Amino acid sequence: MERIERITRMEALFDKSEEVVKRLESALKDFAVLAPDIEELEAYYDGPDWRSDFEADEAGLLPKDLKRGVLSEDGLWNLLEDYRWLKETIKANETIGEDQ
Repeated sequence: MERIERITRMEALFDKSEEVVKRLESALKDFAVLAPDIEELEAYYDGPDWRSDFEADEAGLLPKDLKRGVLSEDGLWNLLEDYRWLKETIKANETIGEDQ
């Protein structure tokens, strides 16, 4: 690989990597402050209100134009599980970094 070609390639890799790292850094900051919202969603899902709201939706008692993805049978559960998985993955990666 010629010098100019090598530098051009490395510059492209640098730009791509820098962009991804900045996006991930931003996402991690957003994720870090999400805990209270997740706790509130979890309390809603585990408490009586979610079931009551779900049953009201099934009975057709909610307005048709009401956004209610939170009442899908798997949507909220999947979100909570994904959050737990990501939290565990981040924690595991922090532990790996401590070993080095």
